[in-house]
Formats: sequence, structure tokens, C-alpha cells
Amino acid sequence: MIGFHFANPEYFLLLLLIPVMVYWYWKKSKRQIVELQVPTLTAFRLSPRTWRQRFWHALFALRVLALVFLTIALARPQSTSRGENVSTEGIDIVIANDISGSMLAEDLHPNRIEAAKNVALEFIDGRPNDRIGLVIFSGESFTQCPLTLDHAVVKNLLKEVKSGMIEDGTAIGMGLATAVSRLKDSKAISRVIILLTDGVNNRGFIDPLTAAGIAQSFGIRVYTIGVGANGMAPYPVQTPFGVQYQNIPAELDEPLLQKIAEETGGKYFRATDERKLKAIYDEIDHLERTKIEVTEFRRHREEFYSAAMFAGLFLLLEVFLSQTLFRKIP
Repeated sequence: MIGFHFANPEYFLLLLLIPVMVYWYWKKSKRQIVELQVPTLTAFRLSPRTWRQRFWHALFALRVLALVFLTIALARPQSTSRGENVSTEGIDIVIANDISGSMLAEDLHPNRIEAAKNVALEFIDGRPNDRIGLVIFSGESFTQCPLTLDHAVVKNLLKEVKSGMIEDGTAIGMGLATAVSRLKDSKAISRVIILLTDGVNNRGFIDPLTAAGIAQSFGIRVYTIGVGANGMAPYPVQTPFGVQYQNIPAELDEPLLQKIAEETGGKYFRATDERKLKAIYDEIDHLERTKIEVTEFRRHREEFYSAAMFAGLFLLLEVFLSQTLFRKIP
């Protein structure tokens, strides 16, 4: 939005001098008339007026214009641009993904781990102002990428994630604890963990609820996502005759994930297909966008230069003409 105003409008009072100048000029011109007694005015009526007579008052007009533009310049016209900066509150987010062998089940397309990666990549693209980190866990856990604003690095490292990178198993407590360790020293206003798993905690030396208690003590919210279809899921098995599929049961500890989310002020979600998984990430994205800071800004630009230039131009023109074309004979 662009506006226009004067920083010192009180200088417009100088325009009150114009009527005074006009009156003074009129009185002065009247005094300069010389009276002559002649028998008739016919000769004067028939004589043509010279251009100097026609434009003599132009000098006074130039002086008035110089005063007008000088007054405008002194009033300091300014153009103002106004707007709002809307920015997120500096959120730090750690994505903690389960990469255990069961994540290769193909009830999500092409499988659970790839579906989780694809949706997470879209989520990262939608959070350009946030620092994002990546933790992976299976039988143990480690930080794949520390918190960073360089989302290209996060995405490249996420694309390289695959099952079998670390010892198999499901150490939910270890994955959560590692994510908490990445966020505990963060100075961000909001700190969030997105924990995705498809199994039951069966490895690691840290209990998931203990890790949740630590997260809660640091004010870290944990959104938990249980991934996998209800019932049985097709799982690829390598055999001497090639890849064959066998159905494996879903062993998701939903009460544990619900408890973690509840204790830390987050929320639990269940993703039984890619569409629901994307909807979950969209909802988390929306929840973490509710905290925004609106800062109004104004930028002023001085516009008096043109008025001052015209004032000087008219004044110089008056002086020049009075000393040349309209110069009085002494």
C-alpha cells in the first residue's frame, strides 16, 4: 500500500503571503502609472501593444510560482509504502523416522519407508523459514542431519535413507531421545519432533516414556505417527526363486504413541495409506503455522526534491528575464 503525506504541513501557512503579494503588486503597479492630459485617446487605442507589455506580469507570476513550490518543498512531501511482514516463529523441527525391516511392507506405495520419505520431502519444501533436522532409528538411532536451514542438504540425506543402514529392530525410545538431544539446546520459540514408526519398542536402553518425559521437561512437542494398514500387510521376502511376498501382521503400539503425544502436548495420528499420511503432515504443518508474528512496516521516501528544483528554476528564470528581456531602462 502506497500513501502520500507532508512531514511539515505547517509551512503551507506561507501561502497566505500570496494574497498580500498580489495586493502589494497591484498597488505598486498603480503608482507607476503616469497621468497625461491629451485631447483624445484614439492614437493610444489604435497603437498595438508590444510583447513586453503583454508579458510584463509574467515576472510576478514566476515569483508567485517560486513561492508556491518553495512552500511545498518546505512542507516535505513524502511517499509512504506500508505493509506487513508475516513470518513463522522460528520453529525447529526434527523428523525421526523408523527404518526397521518392517518398514519395507508394501501396504503403502511403493513401501512404508519410501512413502514416508516422499511425504516428508514435501513437508520440508513447505517450511522454508524453519530449521529442520533428521534422525533415523531401527535397533539403534543416530542423527542423519543436524538442524539446518539448508533444506537441500536435509532432502538429499533423507533420500539416501534406506532400511538396513543400522542394526534391525525398533528402538522408539532411542530414536525419540536422540531427537530430543538435537533440540534441547535450541533457542527457538517452538521445538517439534515428528516421530514416525510402524512397530513396537523392542530394542534400546531408553524407555520411550522416559524419553517423552525428557522432551516434556524441555518443552518439546512430539507428534507421533503410526504407519501401516490394519490387519495384514504384504512384505517382500528374498528367496532362491526371487522376491516373494508374505503377509505380516501389523504390530503397532498405538497406546504408547498416544501416550507420548499426550504427555508432550503433541498429537497422535494413524496413517493407513499414502493419502492419510500426506493429510497428517498437512495437519501438522497447519498446527505449527498457527503461531505467527505480524510486523507492520512503513518506508518513507522524501519527495521534496522536485518541488525545490522547480522553485529554484522559477526564481532563476525571473531573475534572468528581469535582467534581460524585461530589463528596465535606468
